[in-house]
Amino acid sequence: MSAAVADRMVPRGAILGAASLIVFSLVVASVGRLTGIGAVRENYATAVQNLSFRFEDRTDGGIAVIAPESGAVIGVVPAGTDGFVRTVLRSFAFDRQRHGLGAGPAFVIARWSDGHSTIEDPATGRRVDLAAFGAANMQAFEHVVAMRGNKP
Repeated sequence: MSAAVADRMVPRGAILGAASLIVFSLVVASVGRLTGIGAVRENYATAVQNLSFRFEDRTDGGIAVIAPESGAVIGVVPAGTDGFVRTVLRSFAFDRQRHGLGAGPAFVIARWSDGHSTIEDPATGRRVDLAAFGAANMQAFEHVVAMRGNKP
């Protein structure tokens, strides 16, 4: 071997370190795959209830909750209450405005088999998982759902 080639050789320790790292990665991935430890899995829940709602601002500062099928006002979120509901609805309204959509299409509040709830805007495709903001905030939307009663 020439001296130039001998100077370019990778040190034996670096090769052993790289091989050890590869073996360790394969072992950890295999353990995770076989036992589930450290693995992240997506649990797919099914919707057990889907309810449609429209919302309109009222002159007194409240928000009218409307059944989209009949156009009837089924309840009111009074002014100065339910700040989380207001924040989520304003966020959706801003998103619709950005997409050039009106307030007409209904929102869908869904309850899922794993116990969480979501609100979705089918017009923009945006969905918010209400459980991600805590039980108290999810309860705020449960009051909106309760306005609908047992009607689908």
